[in-house]
Amino acid sequence: MRTWRLPPDIDTDQLAPGHTMKFGIEVVARHCLEAVRPGFAQQVRRGDVIVAGANFGIGSSREQAASALVHLGVAAVIAPSYSGLYFRNAFNVGLLLLTCPQALHIEDDEPIAFDARAGRVRRGNGEVLACDPIPGFLLDMVDAGGLLPQLKQRLLEKQR
Repeated sequence: MRTWRLPPDIDTDQLAPGHTMKFGIEVVARHCLEAVRPGFAQQVRRGDVIVAGANFGIGSSREQAASALVHLGVAAVIAPSYSGLYFRNAFNVGLLLLTCPQALHIEDDEPIAFDARAGRVRRGNGEVLACDPIPGFLLDMVDAGGLLPQLKQRLLEKQR
């Protein structure tokens, strides 16, 4: 797992550039963060984690900004704060967001481990950072792959 450190105020246009919005998520994802972190979309690997400054996901309500990270295999975003719309969109598409006031203690490419249910991140040097608790229903949504897969799963269970 690799950590990708980003500055504060990453907006939805940096995550899902406007010029790509007429295409599918495959194209949108190929351009994810290209203005801030060139090569990110080509180098990120399944299970990698983004560590960012405050106000991650500010800007428009486009859900592709969270979907692009899911498509690229990002396991989680760790930041001190998020846009409210982005926060909800992320969980709806199955992207885990950890709100961690000390997120910027984590360095670029630092090995980390996180436990979302316990609300903590362990840095490579052993330091443990506390994260805000995440309601169980949101963690269940992420585990299911997002809101729609979760609802489909519930519908199938009711039909049995």
